[in-house]
Amino acid sequence: MSEHGSDSMRYLESIEGIEPSHLEGFFQGWRCKPTPQQFLAILGGSSRVVLAWDASSARVVGFINALSDGRLMAFIPLLEVLPAFRGRGIGSALVRRMLTRLNEHYAVDVVCDADVVSFYKRHDLRSGHSMMRRNYEWPQPLANLCEDGTQE
Repeated sequence: MSEHGSDSMRYLESIEGIEPSHLEGFFQGWRCKPTPQQFLAILGGSSRVVLAWDASSARVVGFINALSDGRLMAFIPLLEVLPAFRGRGIGSALVRRMLTRLNEHYAVDVVCDADVVSFYKRHDLRSGHSMMRRNYEWPQPLANLCEDGTQE
């Protein structure tokens, strides 16, 4: 496992040794969110991950993942830092580390909400146009993602 960081905060580039119990509290504000077990599977299916590990609480407090074809294109679908750890530069550290790992790609795309565009611009990403589809009304994915197994 590749590891970098300060005494308390470590940045890991692998899910080796990570257990579902280390991944609780993420997906703040989502109608239906993955269980910690599903979240671990999402990270495991990613091309690259960077995790912020807080040694004092023995848990993951932030993460970023990327999906990639390995050469031309990469997409960063998820970045989150737990609320109690925000404002400490962890999100920026995660983005910097991921962009460094994806430097060999021609394009790295992020689709984000308007309120975080300035955050990504500080990391040399440019605004562009994007199209997306969200299956909010499609029951199968929601049933698979809701922690309690219900559909919302």
